[in-house]
Amino acid sequence: MKIVVGLSGGVDSSVAAWLLKQDGHEVIGMFMINWHDTTGTLYGDCPWKDDLVFAQLVARKLDIPLHTVDLSEQYRQRVVDYMFEEYQKGRTPNPDVLCNREIKFDLFIQEARKLGAEKVATGHYARCETLEIDGTTYYRLLKGVDSNKDQSYFLCQLSQSQLALSVFPVGGLTKPEVRRLADTLELPTAKRKDSQGICFVGKVDLPSFLQQKLAARRGPIIEIPANSPIFKKNDTQLLELAQPYLYRPIMGKIVGYHNGAHFFTIGQRKGLQVGGKKQPLFVIGLDVDSNILYVGEGENHPGLYRKALYVSERDIHWIRPDYELDPQESQRFKVRIRYRQPLQDASVYKLDEGLVVLFDQPQRGITPGQFVAWYDGDELIGSGIINA
Repeated sequence: MKIVVGLSGGVDSSVAAWLLKQDGHEVIGMFMINWHDTTGTLYGDCPWKDDLVFAQLVARKLDIPLHTVDLSEQYRQRVVDYMFEEYQKGRTPNPDVLCNREIKFDLFIQEARKLGAEKVATGHYARCETLEIDGTTYYRLLKGVDSNKDQSYFLCQLSQSQLALSVFPVGGLTKPEVRRLADTLELPTAKRKDSQGICFVGKVDLPSFLQQKLAARRGPIIEIPANSPIFKKNDTQLLELAQPYLYRPIMGKIVGYHNGAHFFTIGQRKGLQVGGKKQPLFVIGLDVDSNILYVGEGENHPGLYRKALYVSERDIHWIRPDYELDPQESQRFKVRIRYRQPLQDASVYKLDEGLVVLFDQPQRGITPGQFVAWYDGDELIGSGIINA
């Protein structure tokens, strides 16, 4: 089978390519250039030119051809512009999830098909299996066997058609096993550190990066006391439970000033620069229209915790369409709201207007704009953008 591997210049994709070649596949490497601008990036974060050199060295070592494709304009339109729009609305996007859905498993697949590829492969720590039910084939997205490295969450927006063309060769290995294998094979990437930060952009100073399009605006930081009556909600009303707390300036007092509410996210501690408190302050809410940042003292402040979240109808995505719930139906799932978060017990309720996830235990830092993903055992069943 002809398989195109996304060679990123990292150890995971390098080992993935070797494993596929060992299995007898015709392997072609492809390196994506998705970002040129260094505005806001931190010094020494391995720009794409360094990654390309390592990808070339790996291709030479494995004796496979390497193609380069520049998708930077599409990446800006589909991922980076979306980021700016979301932050401007006071929401916190996950560019890595969007990058996988829009770039790595869409545009990249299109480019691979031009080379005659039957499938594409990446170095993600996830697995894909097929299942047949009543004559219909379903593609199952499974967690990687390495619980410390499982990256299925980042793939939570993939479709059946995308999974049908995808291979994840290292998903059945642990990261230490991949490192040892790369070292034994003397791959050039064996000792390279894992990339960090925004997918293809790298590690950034977020305010500096966002200020390319979002202007700094001075505004008040208002502290909301932990005993505020706003934290008492009606546990019998699902939609009410799933709504964020609606703070008002009169509920607290000004304790400092910020340079733009849209530069912050729920649960954030750094960057507030407010002293004189026994415990650290955390962001518990933001109002970008009025440019107000709401904070609470201490990591156990009730404003950091909620029992439910809401996903609007348009933002629900079922990887397994046969699991889709009808209105007024509910089902128990294991759920996570961020990468590497331990799976949480929850009930997922389908309503006419959307979907509510009700957790058994209150969750810290439920953040609009992020993705919630629900699992049945090891299988990722569906996901959605957190609206509230």
